[in-house]
Amino acid sequence: MKSKSLFSGFIFLVIFAIGMFGAYVVYRPNDTMASIAIGAGALLIALLISTAIEIADPWDKAIVLRLGHFHSLRGPGLFFIVPILDTIPYWIDTRVITTSFKAEKTLTKDTVPVDVDAVLFGQDQLHLIHAIAGMYPLTATESIQSLY
Repeated sequence: MKSKSLFSGFIFLVIFAIGMFGAYVVYRPNDTMASIAIGAGALLIALLISTAIEIADPWDKAIVLRLGHFHSLRGPGLFFIVPILDTIPYWIDTRVITTSFKAEKTLTKDTVPVDVDAVLFGQDQLHLIHAIAGMYPLTATESIQSLY
């Protein structure tokens, strides 16, 4: 699970500061309920908007579930989710991963010594496709198609 970005925290602070400024402007010593209501409303709106903002790295994609069912594959970049209805259980890393194998010494058919080494290139998406297919069999083809 990814941590929240600094951008959503900044948005929270900006919206909350604007709300507190509005509460300060409305404040009257004999009627404090209006400024308290504005401050509470600003806090609630700032929380909802800051939790709706998600940012995927250039190499990431996010699987978005709405009420537990596959909804979309989002990213890279800035995107929004519905805070209470949507969840992001998995982040897919689409970078090419290289795995090198150490050199092996062997003999050819005509007994010439040869050093054989290899590099494997791949993407680590297969386990997530199988996880989606296992949980949601009807949306497996849609999730596979949206990865590519």
